[in-house]
Amino acid sequence: MKVVSTRIITGDIKRLVNFFEKATALPASWATEDFAEIVTGSFTLAIGSTRTLSFFGEAIAQPANNKSVIVEFLVENVDNVYGRIKDLTTDIVQEPTTMPWGNRSLLFRDPDGNLINFFTPVSPNAIKKFA
Repeated sequence: MKVVSTRIITGDIKRLVNFFEKATALPASWATEDFAEIVTGSFTLAIGSTRTLSFFGEAIAQPANNKSVIVEFLVENVDNVYGRIKDLTTDIVQEPTTMPWGNRSLLFRDPDGNLINFFTPVSPNAIKKFA
């Protein structure tokens, strides 16, 4: 088994895709007007409009209602990325902070309120883990 993507369902796909393109500095690949992907070297963030839910059944997901999942991105230097993120959102949950497990972490919310973590390993053990 191989995890290949996480999908966020949104009521405003253009706004959310635009946000993630700016936050990640990566272009989105649009499959349809209701589905786009931000592809990194190891992970794909899929973004679907609420219209895509009709293929799976009614009322299976509620956009902008996540209270438990954090989407995490390993970045080269979280302090450098912070400058870009603070220009995109005022919803910074935690400015870059070194965590007890050795990652320097920036936690913020996307326009739908989903928690996003950009982090950089800084301790020897964390660096080794992600090398």
